[in-house]
Amino acid sequence: MLTLRQLVRQPMPLVADGERAGPQRIRVCENPAVLSAAADAYGPECPPMVCLQGQPSTAALTLLRRVCDQKATLLYHGDFDWGGLRIASTLLRSVPWDPWRFTADHYRAAVASGVSSLGLTGMPTDAPWDPPLAQSLAELGVRIEEETVLSDLLGDLKPVG
Repeated sequence: MLTLRQLVRQPMPLVADGERAGPQRIRVCENPAVLSAAADAYGPECPPMVCLQGQPSTAALTLLRRVCDQKATLLYHGDFDWGGLRIASTLLRSVPWDPWRFTADHYRAAVASGVSSLGLTGMPTDAPWDPPLAQSLAELGVRIEEETVLSDLLGDLKPVG
């Protein structure tokens, strides 16, 4: 875990000089269970990840802005529920990101697989990165927590080679 104090006092590059051939992709997740499972599965071979642990903190936003300044691409996944969409929208207002299995198609596939029977509650909101996602949540009314699609996320993180 990096603190804001560490980021401010000891600015660090995304990678050491000369290690990176091109722009880096960094996966961003909402739930620490995803980060822990990835670290357990792949250890030091795991691609770079940042976990927000819910709403993005000032430290998380500072780090993500810094890696964006270094031309990294952020890929985000969160819970498929109204709160998850709010967190993603908050993040999108601060840093650019692309969805990481976080679209209406991915939501519909997860619902169809039966990974969750939790009902969707709360106040509806939109999903600016994929407007059909909010429509699908309202239509299907099922909450899909991030850790219930963990096998798909871990598959994307599997080191090549």
